[in-house]
Formats: sequence, structure tokens, C-alpha cells
Amino acid sequence: MKISQKIRRAILAIEVAFIVLLTPGMITASDHDDGEVDIKGRTINLTDLYVFREREQNSSAADGDLVFIMNSNPRSVARYQYYFSTTALYQFHITQVADVNSTPTGRADIILRFAFSPPNSKGMQAVALTVIRGGSATTTKTTVNGGLIASTPLNSNTVLNTVPVNGSNLTVFAGLREDPFFFDVEQFFRVRSGALGTGSRVAFKPANQALDFAKGYNVNTIAVRVPRAFLQAGNRATTFDVWSTISIRDGAGGFKQFERLGRPGINEALIVTPDFLEAFNNIPPRLDLSPAAAPVRQEAVATLNAVDLLDGSDNVDANAIARAFLPDVMRIDTTRASGYASATNSQGSLIGGRLLLDDVVDITLGALVGSPASDNVSYNGTPGNPAQGHKPLESSFPYLALPN
Repeated sequence: MKISQKIRRAILAIEVAFIVLLTPGMITASDHDDGEVDIKGRTINLTDLYVFREREQNSSAADGDLVFIMNSNPRSVARYQYYFSTTALYQFHITQVADVNSTPTGRADIILRFAFSPPNSKGMQAVALTVIRGGSATTTKTTVNGGLIASTPLNSNTVLNTVPVNGSNLTVFAGLREDPFFFDVEQFFRVRSGALGTGSRVAFKPANQALDFAKGYNVNTIAVRVPRAFLQAGNRATTFDVWSTISIRDGAGGFKQFERLGRPGINEALIVTPDFLEAFNNIPPRLDLSPAAAPVRQEAVATLNAVDLLDGSDNVDANAIARAFLPDVMRIDTTRASGYASATNSQGSLIGGRLLLDDVVDITLGALVGSPASDNVSYNGTPGNPAQGHKPLESSFPYLALPN
């Protein structure tokens, strides 16, 4: 489907907000760091979700295999081992979608749940994978070879775990990797300030001066290679909605959802009231359109209207766009090539998943101003500019670059 310029501007206006909130005087926040408080260490702070057909990353991959990547622990410094929380549950939620044009239900048909043991003397954590499907939970702690499912310690060979579940083999990686995200955040603040009349009008820095705020940082990565047939579980679904969550102990012997992330920049970008943000993180996507969540949606629409003023226009139906992005899930149509903003459905919702090198920032900037635009930061960086540039992606699963 060819996406019209007006639709692209509108639906992608959301993503420009993922690093900035435009209401003067508000605290800015992003998916990469919404703060660290007593009950929220970085190890239980979600950053990015990636969902793609593996063949788009590796042409020799098996047909039908998908890769899910959940990154957490933002701004991890180089050469330091960070561990996954031993008191939290890290989860991928998947909905089988019958019609690519249907409104997301926010119903989890399948959950992939990861729990971690304390690290051993070598820095390795044992992993328990629980698959929940149809109300039935299956927990697996060993690989096809009978060894423990294990994380990859820092400065060690990559540990890839082949895990048998319900007649399929899943491949699991858990460990520190370089953060693949890239963006000149500080200059965007200046450009935004000038556009709103609260500062001097400036342009983005040229490529030889632009700064990448994620350069040199790592994240905790959970990556899973999943055969499509495993997700179909006997039906013919080829489209799936995916979102990630982290749950922590609730003090009553159970767990409470604490973090939620689907598309980049929905919750922490569009919701500025702390209580609303906390509420959004604590509810499942199926409640995003409920009457109880109406105040949260109204605030999201108000933020969208503010974002649209960046290019001096005000002709986006913010309510329609909010409906296109709520419930907040990452939809992937596995019958087409993966790629962020590669296509939309009839509701204007993105349906191509997200690849590791998708330039969310440049796509968004170009859509907003109606012509090619860039913060002049790329994943590979610019020769002669030490302030940007990431390590090359690995050629095989889990693909993210080795940690700094």
C-alpha cells in the first residue's frame, strides 16, 4: 500500500514525540530513560521493542522465522556487567490477528515469559521460559541438549539456547548488547525550541558535528527466534500484534505489571501527567480504549496537536490518529517485507514491525516537514565524527552489536 504524504505526516507525528514533550515547563522523557526511582531500577526499565521477519536481517534465515527483541536497562555504561532482575518477569505478548485491518484487541493469545536466577560466579544467569497459551502454562528450563537455558556473561562467547516448546524449537539469547538506537537528542531540543518560538531558530547540525546520544551505551537484550508455525498454533494467522511488559512482585505473593511498551514513543511521549503514565504502564492494551482510560487518551491527543505545530500546520485529525495507534501494540504482517512505516492498513496503523536499523527519527522528521529531513545521525555514523557511529551488527542471531 502506498502511504500518502498526509497520512505519513499524521501517523508518524507520534514518533517525533518519543524523545520530547512539547508542553512548556513539562519534564521531558523518552522510552530510553524515564528515570530511576527507588522501586524502578534501570534493569526493569523498557527501552525498545523490535519485531521482524528474520529474512530481512539475514537472507539465509529459514522462511517463516520471526525475531522478537526486548531491550531494557537504558544507558548502561561500557565494560560493566548488568544483570536481569531476579524478582521481575520479562514478557512478550502476542495476538493472532485474523484481519490486518482489524482494531487490535490487546488480547494475549500467547505469552513468552522469562524469569532469571541470580548470577553464578561466572556472571551467568539461568533462565526459565514459560509459554502461556490457551490458559495453559508450560515452563522450560533446559535446552534440547539438556543444559540450563543461560544468559551470556560479559566478555564471553555468545550463548544461544535452543529451547523445545510445544513441538517447536525456539532460540533464546539474553545478555548485554550495544544499544542500536541513534538520535541527536540535544539538537532536536534546540530545533523544537526555535520552532515553538521559545528559543533561537536553528537547524540540525551537519553530519560531521551531529551527536548520537546512544553512542557508547549498552542495553540488556532478550531476543527470541520464533517459527511462525509456533505462533499460529494450528490456525492460519499471518499477522500478529506484539507488545512487551515487565512485572514485579506485588507484595502479596503475585506479580503486577510495571512497564509496557509496544510502538516507540506512545506512552512516555504522549502522556505527560505522571499518574496517567503510571496508569498506562499498569494496564493491558485491551483497556487503552476503555471509558476509564479516556482522560489518558485526551492527554495523548493534546500532545499530538502540540507536535503538529512543529511545521506550522494544524490539519491532522488527532483523534483519528490516536485511534490508529491505540491499543498500543506493534503489528507485523508476515506476508510482506518487514520495515518500520513500510506500509499501513486501512486504519492508518503501521503493520511492518520494526527492524534494527530502521531510522525512526529521519522517517518522522521527513513526514512532519513534508520533505526529506534528517538529524544527520545514522547507525554507522559519519567518517571523521567520533560523536556518532555504532559497531556493525552481527551477521547472525541475535544480530545486535557486541556490547561496549
